[in-house]
Order: sequence, then C-alpha cells, then structure tokens
Amino acid sequence: MSVTKKSADAFRTISEAAEELEIPAHVLRFWESKFAQISPLKRAGGRRFYRPQDLQLLRGVKRLLYEDGYTIKGARKYFKDHGVAAVMSMGVGEAVQPRDALAIDAADRETPAATAPARPRPADGSQRQLDDILADLENARAKLKAALEP
Repeated sequence: MSVTKKSADAFRTISEAAEELEIPAHVLRFWESKFAQISPLKRAGGRRFYRPQDLQLLRGVKRLLYEDGYTIKGARKYFKDHGVAAVMSMGVGEAVQPRDALAIDAADRETPAATAPARPRPADGSQRQLDDILADLENARAKLKAALEP
C-alpha cells in the first residue's frame, strides 16, 4: 500500500516511513541506534511501526543532519540542549530560534555525517556562519529597499 493512500494518523512501516522521508530504511535503523529519542513501536517479529510523531521527529533529525550539516555527535548535543520538542518542530518547519541557539562549537561540527548526501561545503566547516551572513545581508537588503521606496 502506498504511503499516499494512508491517513495522516496511520502508523507507517519502516519501508513506508523511509519512502515518505526519502531516505533508505537502513538509515532509519542506524538513527535508532544513535538517538535514544527515536523509538518506533515494535511488534511481533521485530517489525517497526512509526507513529506520526515519530515521523515528525525523524524529519527534524533529517534536517539537522542533511540540511544543517550537523554530525551525529552535534545532533545529539542539539537534542540535549534544546529537547525533543525543538527537533520535532524542525520536522514541520516551525522552528524559529535565535541564532545563538543554533550555533554550535567547531568541535561538535566535525565533518558532515556519513549518511548525508554529498554537497559542496567549505573546508573549515563554516557553512552555518555563511548561511547566517547571507540571511543578515538579505535582511539588510530588504530594509534598504523598504527605506528607499516612497
């Protein structure tokens, strides 16, 4: 049965969850071993069933690792510092946090996670800083544009 035919509140098997998140099922199993917060229901024979809140949490983890460039170690620290609710809110795109809360030490940044898709990154791991500078420049540009319009 395709994921699209299920109710939003329905449980998902690991293959359905993997399809919905667009990542391989083995990555979900790996994340379960690295993040205690990820704990799908397990039925007879060890079959995993993911609740809607599990999928939301997985989307948040995916964002931390794939989009924000955190390592497993850095993502664990993020969980510790901000809690599960903050990661879950990232899974639905509602995370609006101060820049300081998103900043992590270079020691926690390490290299992009091995499961993350390959994409160009600065050699020194300063992608987060570059994204912040770009956001600041775009905000300044918008303010200048608004000030110059009659």
